Amino acid sequence: MTKLTIKGGEPLRKKPWPKWPIFDVEEDEAIREVVQSGVWGIGGKKVVEFEEKFASYQQAKYGVAVTNGTTGLEIALKALDIKAGDEVIIPAYTFIATATVVIEVNALPVFADIDPSTYTLDPKSVEATITDKTKAIVPVHIAGCPVDMDGIMRIAKKNDLKIIEDACQAWGAEWKGRRVGAIGNLGAFSFQSSKNITSGEGGIIVTNDRQLYELCWSYHNCGRTVGGAWYQHVLLGANYRMTEFQAAVLLVQLLRLDGHTKIRSENALYLSKELSKIRGVEPLHPSKDVTRHAYHLYIFKYNKEDFSGLPRSKFVEALNAEGIPCSLGYTPLYKQASLLKMAQNQLYSRLYGKKADYSKVELPVTEKACTDEGVWFYQSMLLGTKEDMDDIVNAIAKIKENAEELMH
Repeated sequence: MTKLTIKGGEPLRKKPWPKWPIFDVEEDEAIREVVQSGVWGIGGKKVVEFEEKFASYQQAKYGVAVTNGTTGLEIALKALDIKAGDEVIIPAYTFIATATVVIEVNALPVFADIDPSTYTLDPKSVEATITDKTKAIVPVHIAGCPVDMDGIMRIAKKNDLKIIEDACQAWGAEWKGRRVGAIGNLGAFSFQSSKNITSGEGGIIVTNDRQLYELCWSYHNCGRTVGGAWYQHVLLGANYRMTEFQAAVLLVQLLRLDGHTKIRSENALYLSKELSKIRGVEPLHPSKDVTRHAYHLYIFKYNKEDFSGLPRSKFVEALNAEGIPCSLGYTPLYKQASLLKMAQNQLYSRLYGKKADYSKVELPVTEKACTDEGVWFYQSMLLGTKEDMDDIVNAIAKIKENAEELMH
C-alpha cells in the first residue's frame, strides 16, 4: 500500500500543471500597437472590433464591452428596468456577484435549487419560486455547462419574465447548437484572470435586441446615447468602459479559445470515463442538449461512504497534498453573512413589508453540493495531457486505498 503524502509519503505528482494565463508575442505586439496608437481608451478601434467579433462568436447581434462580468450583469438588470420591489430568481450555487448585482438595483434575490445532475438552475424549482413580484430569472451556466434553457424560456414566456444569462463561465458553450448569452434577453461574460479567455479583468454584454443594446451602451458610457453628443446624458449611467489594452489582448485570446476548448472537452470526457470506474466518485452528467460545454471548471460528486466515511474536506486536503489542485467550491449564497445582513436591513423591510429571512431558505440539492458532494478541478488543468488526467485518477485511487488510515 503506497503511503499518502499527507501521512509522510511521496506525492503522486510533482511536476507542474499547465500555466495560466497562456500568452505569447502576439499579446505583446497587440499591446504595443495600442501604446503607439496614442488612443488607449474611448475612441480607439480595438474595443469596437472586439465587441463585434465576440458578439458574432456567441451568435449575437450586439456586444457592449464593460469593466467586468459583474457590471455587465448589473447593467443588464437596469436595461430591463429591474428595480426596487422586484424579485429576481437566481441559484444559490454561484459566485456572489450574481446576487449582489440584484441588490445593487434594490431588487431582491430569490433563490431556487439546482439540478443534481448538472448543478445548474432547476426549472422546476424556479417555477415553484415565482411570486407576483418576480420580474426576471438569472440562469447561471456554472462551470461552462448550459442551463436547461428550454425549461427556463418556457417558464419566462408563461409568466412574462425577463431572462439575463450569467454566462461568466461559459464562452462558446452551446444549448442545442445555439451559443449561450443571447438566448435570453441579455447575457454577460467575464474575462477576469482565472477565466478561459482573459485580459486580467473585463466583461461583455451580448443581446439580439437593438433597443436593449442601446440602453446597455448608454448605462456603460456615462448615460450618453449611441451617436449622440459627448455632453448629452439621457440616463444615469457611469463609466464602465473597457480599455483598448484589454480589448487588444482579448482579440488575441479569442483566436486561441476554440483550440483550448477542444483540448478541455477531450480531457474532460476522458476524465469522466476514468473517474466513473472508481466507486464513490461521480462526474456530473450534462444533458444531451448541451452540445458544447466550456469547462471553466470540472466538477464531480464525492461520496464519503465509499471512502470509509472520509469527510470531503479531508479528501480534498489529501488530494491537494498529492499534487492535484482542487477545491470544495461554493458556499450557498443564502448563508453568506453579507446577504443575511442585507436581507434584515430596514430598506428591504420597507420595500417588501417584511424582512427577507434567508435563514429559512432550504435548498437540499444546493446544500448537498456545497457541504457533502462537490469537488472542483480548474480549467487550466484540463489543458494538460491524457497522462495528466491519469495522475488525477491515480491520486484519487490512492486516497481511496488509504482512506481508512486518514480516519485515525
